[in-house]
Amino acid sequence: MSLKNRVALVTGSTSGIGLCIARAFAADGAHIMINGLGDPVAIETERAKIESDFGVKCLYSSADMTKPDQIVGMVKDCEAKLGALDVLVNNAGIQHVDPIENFPPASWDAIIAINLSAAFHAIRTAVPGMKARKWGRIINTASAHSKVASPFKSAYVTAKHGLNGLTKTVALEVATDGITANCISPGYVWTPLVEKQIPDTMKARNMTKEQVMHDVLLAAQPTKEFVTVDQVAALALFLTSDAACNITGANLSIDGGWTAE
Repeated sequence: MSLKNRVALVTGSTSGIGLCIARAFAADGAHIMINGLGDPVAIETERAKIESDFGVKCLYSSADMTKPDQIVGMVKDCEAKLGALDVLVNNAGIQHVDPIENFPPASWDAIIAINLSAAFHAIRTAVPGMKARKWGRIINTASAHSKVASPFKSAYVTAKHGLNGLTKTVALEVATDGITANCISPGYVWTPLVEKQIPDTMKARNMTKEQVMHDVLLAAQPTKEFVTVDQVAALALFLTSDAACNITGANLSIDGGWTAE
């Protein structure tokens, strides 16, 4: 177990990709802090299940990813209660789909805050401790949209391109400190985030649900298959391993060939 007794913080981890990453890390022996939105009873169920399934400590932070002070507090709280933070996964994200002329400025601000700025605030808080211990793993959940664009997703594409740039910059700054920083860029993964954007895409493109799934979502992926949360989690876990110590500043696609075209 490469993560035995290490500490990991995964944002946006009460469901979907983040929860699967948190569970994969816990299965490998890490103590976990999860974070995100959702029904409090459901969140507590998932938190307790991580502890009971894997015999590790698991805490929950309700920090708001639009609030820099709460993000800083979450990292410090994690270290105070679980110990030195070894692995930071910036996974929190939201989406909104609209033509640029109709795109609500409030939605733009929220997407930039949660999908990009939150990662900056978490990283800047976590890096000093990682430098002091000469070990750390920073993993940012980007997207195929960190490499290519799609219509009607101006804020999301901008945030994910920015996250790729932030990752590269951090990787260069900490290259001699035993810390790696990488992006994982999934294509379409079947998660609540993807499912929720289907109605907006139906409206924006005047399509049925089936047309959106096959002609918009899976049309981008040559494999014609959704990526699974387990596949993304497995890649994240690999990036924490000693075998991945020289992978840094990378943007690793897991998109069924989408960005190969």
